[in-house]
Amino acid sequence: MTEHSNRWRAGWRPRGADAGLVLLTLCAPLLMQSSADPSARAWWLLLATEVVAAVALPLRRKLPVTVFLVLLATLVAALVGGAASGMKLSPLIFLSLAVALYNVGSYGTNWARTWLVVLGGGGAVVAAGVWINQLTAVSAQYRGSSDVIAVLAPMPLAWATGFAARTHRANLAAAERRMADVLREQQLREQQAAQQERVRIAREMHDVVAHSLTLLVVQAETLRARGGELPAWARTQIDGLAIAGRQAGGELRDLLRVLRGPEDAAPLAPMPGLRDLPELLDRSRAAGAQVDGRIGIEADTGALPRPTQLTVYRIVQESLTNARRHSPGARVRVDIAEDAGRLRCEVVNSRPAEPVAASWGTGLGLVSMRERVDALGGELRTGPTDDGGFQVLATLPLSMIPLDAAGV
Repeated sequence: MTEHSNRWRAGWRPRGADAGLVLLTLCAPLLMQSSADPSARAWWLLLATEVVAAVALPLRRKLPVTVFLVLLATLVAALVGGAASGMKLSPLIFLSLAVALYNVGSYGTNWARTWLVVLGGGGAVVAAGVWINQLTAVSAQYRGSSDVIAVLAPMPLAWATGFAARTHRANLAAAERRMADVLREQQLREQQAAQQERVRIAREMHDVVAHSLTLLVVQAETLRARGGELPAWARTQIDGLAIAGRQAGGELRDLLRVLRGPEDAAPLAPMPGLRDLPELLDRSRAAGAQVDGRIGIEADTGALPRPTQLTVYRIVQESLTNARRHSPGARVRVDIAEDAGRLRCEVVNSRPAEPVAASWGTGLGLVSMRERVDALGGELRTGPTDDGGFQVLATLPLSMIPLDAAGV
């Protein structure tokens, strides 16, 4: 409602100013007519002239030359006709002609044709009017030649003012175009610098992380090939290590593609979601973690928005990793359910089974969780529990899910 009213006011402001100018132009001759000629016939002649001006002036921007010629011919006809009948019109009647001439200078496009029509056509109309006035005037006091020239002499000033306004607008438009070009060039340089930085980061990640992951997977596969020489628990751990390494390598390749070319950011593999959580929990159990998981989603998980599913997956993944690092041997509970139209994801681990050395992380995992949750309009709470464990609780809106698909 406010935006509509603002557009309405913005559209009516120039129209109101335009109507005010026309009104002032038409009222001035009416106020001065009684001192020039108070007769009824003079008043009727003035009103007829004002009606023509009132119709023509609103068109002065679209048809500046045409409006000028119409008003000039009307004024010459009114003055010549009035002089032939012994009537005089107010000299301020020429204000409408000055306004029209201002718009010729301000909005005229083809200068050669404009000058030809204005000077040629206007001069011919004035000359014809003066000649007819000399033949038809009732007396010498109604014959105007020098008087007409004296009135028309200041008219070029109105054109010059309009031309100056036109030049000012053109300069402003050119300055705005130059500013827009500068901003586009600056934005392009920033995009190029950002792209170069992304490529540099991708190169470093490939040289350091990707090579290390590849080496980890190769060593795990080598150990699997010699599985007969290892105990059963070691074979299980190696299988989980190889699977995790391959998955991390695939996700890293997708991330490197995004960094190198954001325009081609489609991942090679589908992004993980809620359907992949059981496999993630199984891998954690295979690695020796004690994980209890419950996914209580009534609706089809495919109906959930992909960003929501990915966020939940990453929260559980990061929480399990933190639990293994900071609380080895602790029992971890993963609980995902719908709660009052929101998706509730809770990961709680108990205190570590045995004392562990202090391990200081970078804190980026929790920061990443919060950024993902905030981007979806959700809430995230993290912190220690009363029994010495740690809790991660995220609630995400389900507004993007149709009601019937969400089971509401």
